[in-house]
Amino acid sequence: MTVLDARPRAGATLRFPDHFRWGTATAAYQIEGATAEDGRTPSIWDTFSRTPGKVRNGDTGDIAADHYHRMSEDVALMRRLGVTDYRFSIAWPRVQPTGRGPAVQKGLDFYRRLADELRQTGIRPVATLYHWDLPQELEDAGGWPNRDTAYRFAEYAGLAAEALGDRVETWTTLNEPWCAAFLGYGSGVHAPGRTSAVGSLRAAHHLNLAHGLAVRVLRGAVPEAAEVSLTLNLHALRARTGAPEDLDAARRIDAVGNRIFLEPVFHGRLPEDLVRDTAPVTDWSFVRDGDLRTAAGPIDSLGINYYSPTTVAAGASPGPAAAPSPWAGAERHVRFVPAPGPRTAMDWPVDSDGLHELLLRLRDDLPGVPLVVTENGAAYEDYADPSGQVKDPERVAYLHAHLAAVHRAIEDGADVRGYFLWSLLDNFEWAYGYSKRFGIVHVDFPTQRRTFKSSAHWYADVIAHGGPAA
Repeated sequence: MTVLDARPRAGATLRFPDHFRWGTATAAYQIEGATAEDGRTPSIWDTFSRTPGKVRNGDTGDIAADHYHRMSEDVALMRRLGVTDYRFSIAWPRVQPTGRGPAVQKGLDFYRRLADELRQTGIRPVATLYHWDLPQELEDAGGWPNRDTAYRFAEYAGLAAEALGDRVETWTTLNEPWCAAFLGYGSGVHAPGRTSAVGSLRAAHHLNLAHGLAVRVLRGAVPEAAEVSLTLNLHALRARTGAPEDLDAARRIDAVGNRIFLEPVFHGRLPEDLVRDTAPVTDWSFVRDGDLRTAAGPIDSLGINYYSPTTVAAGASPGPAAAPSPWAGAERHVRFVPAPGPRTAMDWPVDSDGLHELLLRLRDDLPGVPLVVTENGAAYEDYADPSGQVKDPERVAYLHAHLAAVHRAIEDGADVRGYFLWSLLDNFEWAYGYSKRFGIVHVDFPTQRRTFKSSAHWYADVIAHGGPAA
């Protein structure tokens, strides 16, 4: 089924608001390929993926889903789906290869063409400026723990806005800065692979600063009607029990996992308990006067990426031989409790109630801030059967449950204005390489053939009817 042949339903529909935004999402390094074409230079993920043992099977994003050469084909897929919005990221090293100086016009031309084709098809372009592909030269100069990177990001934001401001109506500064800071510089399981507790905290602060500086630049460079946003992968936290020690474990993870971004961005302050928790690591002297005011520049919406909830309890982490932790200030006090029930191919628990809980928390904590679910989806062991079909009923069930959770949240007063399914295409899944498939469009990587999975047909039906069947 495509959006053009959607038939009336016999049963009820979970109707979403009339102007609800139905989208799908991707990221540049995960789909574009063409990593050495038209002036693009290496990002930290190019370097990291070439480091032995860092990415499963030694996979890289050199070709990925070859979107750089197949962009028109992929826009046609979105047209078949009937999406209203498409969330993509701009590759910083494609636009400003060294992280400094003038833009490369061939790189900008690709995004101009993408935005033009989307608009001609009736799809709103939603551009993310940073989805983890820091130019390697900036990492060599210190990366995100280095304050100067925040100013380089603001300069890059200005170049992108000048080139695309007349085409892009929604701008997202950062995608999941928690992952960039704490997986990249704390545990080292993501690029650039560094392991420093203080480095991860410095990176988090400079990402907040970079966001605020970029907001100022965007406000001065794009039309007044354009939206400026930020996307966070907030942790939907649960304490294992109501015991004080378990509740304190949840508080610690909330501080370093959620409020380290929420409080600077929306209130211009650092969480006091985070500063206390991390006192053995840093005195936070890298935070300068005015930084937090800059981080708190007003934005028009908050994006939320959600996949599964997190349950914690009091308890010490393993000893010094254990892998470095991304949880600065909490690693000696918190343990993570496996959740019961079904799991995805990522071994993540399937629990749509966590999304409902998170949206209601934000309804209460950030009144007046519009919310958008900017990523939600699941990886499963997908394959093409002998007839060429890709059937993924587990993903359909996952998506249905989570859209129902969003619908409940809206009924409960959360101002949720859109939903972006992750992901349009099977792609390079970071440290997992090509071993995990999140797409609703199957990609046969040797041939680059695209095939709608059952979930793509289902999502087209959802969009055509303004919501899933009840």
